[in-house]
Amino acid sequence: MPIWSEVLTEVQKAGTQHGPKAFDVVRRKYISRLHSHTGRNVILYATKFTQGGGPPPGLSPQVVSINNEDTQALMEVVYGLKGPNLDLILHSPGGSLEAAEGFVEYLRSKFDHIRVIVPQMAMSAGTMVACSADEIVLGKHSCLGPIDPQVMLQTDLGLRMVPAQAILEQFARAQRECKDPTKLASWLPMLKQYGPDLLVQCEHASTLSVELVRGWLQTCMFRDDTEAQQKAKRISAWLGDHSLFKTHGRHITRKALREQGMNVVNLEDDQKLQDEVLSIFHATTHTFNGTGAFKIVENQLGRAFVGLAQLVVPQNAPSPQPGPSTPTK
Repeated sequence: MPIWSEVLTEVQKAGTQHGPKAFDVVRRKYISRLHSHTGRNVILYATKFTQGGGPPPGLSPQVVSINNEDTQALMEVVYGLKGPNLDLILHSPGGSLEAAEGFVEYLRSKFDHIRVIVPQMAMSAGTMVACSADEIVLGKHSCLGPIDPQVMLQTDLGLRMVPAQAILEQFARAQRECKDPTKLASWLPMLKQYGPDLLVQCEHASTLSVELVRGWLQTCMFRDDTEAQQKAKRISAWLGDHSLFKTHGRHITRKALREQGMNVVNLEDDQKLQDEVLSIFHATTHTFNGTGAFKIVENQLGRAFVGLAQLVVPQNAPSPQPGPSTPTK
């Protein structure tokens, strides 16, 4: 298996022949090889979020998240695919509950059996998408995350993403403590930041995330299980429990997921599968590092929908490689 540095060397060598397309050539080679190994359709859905630095300058954090534009991206890459089976290689920080629901419903309308392969991280709404799979493939280094929703809250310190359940817990604590009039002055600055519908939004979002995952687990992963309803209810509640995980960014390992009864397969069980998946992931991270790409949705046919941002080059610095091509038509 080529390691990260070896894939980088391969991209650099390909640059002498293919120029700025080298990133695409190498990445697509490995996606095609994965398809040849499994005989299954392959869609890569990856965003630039583990390299640090946040979203590209001038763009909102939503561009690297699961959002409504992903429906268009999926339509682009599903076109022309044949067969009922799909391997979805997923690397995502999460995103919109509503967009994740559309993401899942669209793929489920197109494929009978979906295997979600997580080369490193699928968090929050990414975890929700993974829970819609028939099986999830994780390496020793891979993880999912809690599904408790986050809300954007305007505070005196600016906009913040805050766990919905933390807001509900804080309000319940305020109700208890404000029975003591001497504590009211301490709570007022915090409570004034709550809008008239914030608590209801938090309650509904928390309920929706758990309900969606429960339904997908029951009808997909556990559809042939006589205890599907009970398993789906227990696992979805577990994944959505903010008080249990303490932080929204908590890494949930395959061991913990398997202990809950989820259908999790070890990536290392198929050495060839591991080689191709990690090579795709390495090539993808090199694309993010060396171009203006911040989101790549791509299939084994080379059809792609790529989010690109203009790179800002410091004075006297060497010019970066241009990004991948615009969506294939």
